[in-house]
Amino acid sequence: MQIFVTGGTGYLGSALVEHFVAAGHDVVALTRSPGSAAKASRAGARPLTGSLSDTGLLEKAATDAGAVVHTAAVDYAGGEEAITAEATAIEALTRGAGKAGTGKPFLYTSTNLVYGFDPARPHDEDAELPEPGPVPAKLAGERLVREAAGLTGIVIRAGLIYGRGGSMLPTSLIDAATRSGAATYIGTGDNEWTPVHVDDLARLYLAALKQPVAGTYNATGTQRFTFRELAEAIADLTGTAPTSITAEQAEAAMGPMAALLQSSARVSSRKAQETFGWSPTGPALPDDVRSGSYRAAN
Repeated sequence: MQIFVTGGTGYLGSALVEHFVAAGHDVVALTRSPGSAAKASRAGARPLTGSLSDTGLLEKAATDAGAVVHTAAVDYAGGEEAITAEATAIEALTRGAGKAGTGKPFLYTSTNLVYGFDPARPHDEDAELPEPGPVPAKLAGERLVREAAGLTGIVIRAGLIYGRGGSMLPTSLIDAATRSGAATYIGTGDNEWTPVHVDDLARLYLAALKQPVAGTYNATGTQRFTFRELAEAIADLTGTAPTSITAEQAEAAMGPMAALLQSSARVSSRKAQETFGWSPTGPALPDDVRSGSYRAAN
């Protein structure tokens, strides 16, 4: 199958391209620069130079492909401009994918941040979402995919993606600990997240492409972590001390990010597991930091 991938040289996109190529698919990756094009070629994909603003190119690529996978990110803190950019790109992609009316698979990468930061709110796929919420551009993209005609729209709400020594949140916390000499957490640090390993997530995309079923699916692993556990693992990795800071200190140092790092996201991916026969098996994030891919990367 020919698969058109946006964001194919990013953190998640690179893993997806690797898994798609290994499974025998013909992958076309949207790239914005000669360096990205070279990276896509080395991974076995065919680069297509352009951007999310090239709506004609997006529509044609989605028309020509047998499936579309959207992983490219806009600046989700960018307000109305970000919402417009995401919506414009998704409209072009879904228009192209749905043109033949054959139910072509369209996988849209969203995030479980759409559930917001209130731990009392339900985090299942049918829950009513807070609006505008922390990531309004993703809410707009989700709606467009669900409402598009002629395709099989699959929305993947991924948890914190980790593994392969990458992902912005773990690596930024590791870098901060290295610079400051302290691996910090906020308050008691007992707030929990349910992350997903990047290779597990790639296997979910493969399973969804093989037997596409329209709908919205949480994508998380089976092992939660607390931020204190993560800080302790980062401390072991960096030779620093796990250190509690107050909410006020966190807000002064991190701004809006402090609210995110105090939130809890206990999310189940049972629906995705039952629908696609998917079983996440990646290591726990603190273990991967302490003695796995993050230690190798650092």
